[in-house]
Amino acid sequence: MTHIRKASPNDFSQVNVWLLGKSKIKQLPQELATLAEKLKEDKQKNWDYIKGTDTYQLIIKSLDNDEQIRIVGSEIVGLVAKEYSDIRIHSKGNKALILSEGIALANYQFLQHFSQPKQNKLESIILDEDLAEEDIRELNHTIKAVYWARNMVNTPVSHLNASQLADEVVKLGEEAKFSVQVLQKAQIEALKMGGLLAVNKGSIDPPTFTIAEYRPKKPVNKQPIVFVGKGVVYDTGGLSLKPTPGSMDTMKSDMAGAAAVIGAIYLAALQKVDIHLIVLIPATDNRPGMNAYAPGDVITMFNGSTVEVLNTDAEGRMILADALSYADKYNPELVIDAATLTGAAVRAIGTEASIVMGNAKDKYFELLEKSGTLVHERVVRFPFWDDYKKHMLSKIADLKNIGTANAGMISAGKFLETFVKAPYIHMDVAGPTWLDANENYKGFGGTGSGVRLLYQFIKLHLKK
Repeated sequence: MTHIRKASPNDFSQVNVWLLGKSKIKQLPQELATLAEKLKEDKQKNWDYIKGTDTYQLIIKSLDNDEQIRIVGSEIVGLVAKEYSDIRIHSKGNKALILSEGIALANYQFLQHFSQPKQNKLESIILDEDLAEEDIRELNHTIKAVYWARNMVNTPVSHLNASQLADEVVKLGEEAKFSVQVLQKAQIEALKMGGLLAVNKGSIDPPTFTIAEYRPKKPVNKQPIVFVGKGVVYDTGGLSLKPTPGSMDTMKSDMAGAAAVIGAIYLAALQKVDIHLIVLIPATDNRPGMNAYAPGDVITMFNGSTVEVLNTDAEGRMILADALSYADKYNPELVIDAATLTGAAVRAIGTEASIVMGNAKDKYFELLEKSGTLVHERVVRFPFWDDYKKHMLSKIADLKNIGTANAGMISAGKFLETFVKAPYIHMDVAGPTWLDANENYKGFGGTGSGVRLLYQFIKLHLKK
């Protein structure tokens, strides 16, 4: 992992990055000041550099847009990360942290399955001495949590089944000091979690239900916030088999919602945030083998309601429904689920944002929107009218697990709403959690999207 630290008096780096403030140009060496003046007039460029025999001097113009600064950071990584071990950033205040975030996230590599990995040399980012230690620590923890989430999403099911995912959460709990309980198949059967058990019927690997709880000594919230993450570690579609090209081949990513909420509680615990949090992860793969559940089946769920299965590829809502009902036992202030739930969400707004909807008070949506703007993991609120629930009504059971061809992301949310009694927000994160091509500091494959968003939400909730 790329490590961020304060400069010591004798620190020297071959790569120096100068973030220009309004009066910074006059303080630069002459050749850099000349370059900075030219850059100031160039409307097409945000940064430029001078390369010596073994050094880089980089100039970044004054930018108010934090996302542009992160993107510049990713471009710098492309220039120097293969040759140099550290980067020194000369700037005071928040902008240096934003640039460091872009650099560190862009320097992520998933190399676990190469026999001869080509590792970037970049290991550390050195910041000016005036930056606060707590800000640097928080950024290092953030990078660590996002790297973890990306690693989980990128790991194939051959190396990460439901039990292995649960084991990874246990390790995080031991490190960050939050409790983790993993319910095995027999316990899930005793609880009669029909949705999770139905999806698991086609697999030779057992399901798990993981309960993670971070409870500080003096939480500011009397009732916990519960995050629920979809943990489908691989999705073939079941008997409603997906086509392989561009569909099934990326379905190791179908647990990105679980990775996001686990990453968020891990980060909150590392930071010792005074918020009581609970994370619930129903996990399984979805396969067409064994005695796989079939279209036409009727499943009795954890809360006693019945669901007619019309498409086994609508499995995420089946396992989430049981977890959402289970959340009732905690009498939560708010329940938020994160799930790579529908292709409709991607078709609606692409990979640029997550879709959110629900029945919680507007103040919670406003906090989510503000959080998304701060870290550029934006959310778009969709309507949640009761009219959409009729799309999910069955002729032979209480509900069916798939609606019409229209507004599928909303009808799925209305289906889930029936299983939770607390104020509720549904996040369809299918778009931003996986990228088929490289995109600046987000990389390609698993992006870790949702970790920074939910952590910022927790922080803002702490301050309200």
